[in-house]
Amino acid sequence: MSKYRFIKEYDEPSLHKIQEDGLKYTLNHAFNGSLQYKKKLSDAGYQPGDIKTLDQITKLPFTTADDLKDGYPLPLLSVPTSEVVRVHSSSGTTGKRKVLAYTANDIYNFNLQMARCYELAELTTEDRVQICVGYGLWTAGAGFQLGSEMFGALTVPVGPGNLEIQLQLLVDLKTTCLGATASMALLMAEEVERHNLHDQIALKKIIFGAEAHSKKMRKNFEARLGLEHSFDIAGMTEMYGPGTALECTAHEGLHYWGDNFIHEIINPETLQPVAIGEVGELVVTSLRKEAAPLIRYRTRDLTRLLPGTCACGLKVPRHDHILGRSDDMIIVRGVNIYPGQLLEIIHHFPELDSEYQIILSRKDGKDMFDLKIESKENMNFDRPTLATKIEREIHKHLIVSAKVEIVDYGSLPRSFGKSKRTIDTRFE
Repeated sequence: MSKYRFIKEYDEPSLHKIQEDGLKYTLNHAFNGSLQYKKKLSDAGYQPGDIKTLDQITKLPFTTADDLKDGYPLPLLSVPTSEVVRVHSSSGTTGKRKVLAYTANDIYNFNLQMARCYELAELTTEDRVQICVGYGLWTAGAGFQLGSEMFGALTVPVGPGNLEIQLQLLVDLKTTCLGATASMALLMAEEVERHNLHDQIALKKIIFGAEAHSKKMRKNFEARLGLEHSFDIAGMTEMYGPGTALECTAHEGLHYWGDNFIHEIINPETLQPVAIGEVGELVVTSLRKEAAPLIRYRTRDLTRLLPGTCACGLKVPRHDHILGRSDDMIIVRGVNIYPGQLLEIIHHFPELDSEYQIILSRKDGKDMFDLKIESKENMNFDRPTLATKIEREIHKHLIVSAKVEIVDYGSLPRSFGKSKRTIDTRFE
């Protein structure tokens, strides 16, 4: 008998069959239920019944964020509107929002994937989950809350911000697990330390996500809060919301629910599949979504599939942490740079903390690349000399010149949600 209530394990042939059947369902459902999908698939030469095996998935066209905007206000809708019970919208969009519709079954599967995450993080019904992520159109708050309730934990739905209330509830309710962005986790850790509350709280775990983070940032809030574990979570509105994948306590990548989605990794420039273990853009196909199914949806998230079995022994496939987004790339003097590349450089300097800010500007027709990095708290060292070393490392690894300034700990902006770490004024 499985030790899991919500997680299902499959051997490779069984998962292959589930994905194959799910792919056929999604194609038939989308083609017959959505005029938008029917046109898109027909234009690509697809007719019902053409796809019989998983390896034929590459014959299908990609779905992109543009398809979501073009189909506004209910893009990719494949059921009658009378079956839609909720909508969510992804954060950070401009112009027409990317609105996703949900049936009652979609909501159930959304809650289930989050309940699986709490189970994978080894929580029990004795745990108390304090939710510090956004509510409303954003999926995070609803996902964290309803998944926690399905799992059976005591749920404290605070939302982001409200630091005074957050701290009070941490102390009074003895919250054991926090759901937050990485930035909010760091902010909470700093506030707990500033108010000297370590002996008054019972926090043991944090489930965090929604933005790229550095190893230093993670170690920072883990150490300040004295955590047993923190868990990186993946997800997006297009894939129900948060909870599509989570680390286990072995911390060897994120287990993703292969019975909900097919994962492909492609080269974002050639759009061709990459080898297993190679970094590329994550492309997902849903297997049971009803209201807004996904067919080879380009997530823009950069990661890689991890081969082999995790040390935890769980028979659930894995991908690496989200390393950034293909559309987060910045171009400086013709050089392509991902923020994650800078984080890798910063990580090697023990004098530096996790927070940084990229400032791009133009002077005399030339791109200027300034990088501010916070020093460790209460650490004295020769800042100009270290800044010069970092500038050399950036030039060595990225082939671009940067002006580095090391600033005081806590001097860069903090955020309750996703931190804005790149300021680009070149085209204003």
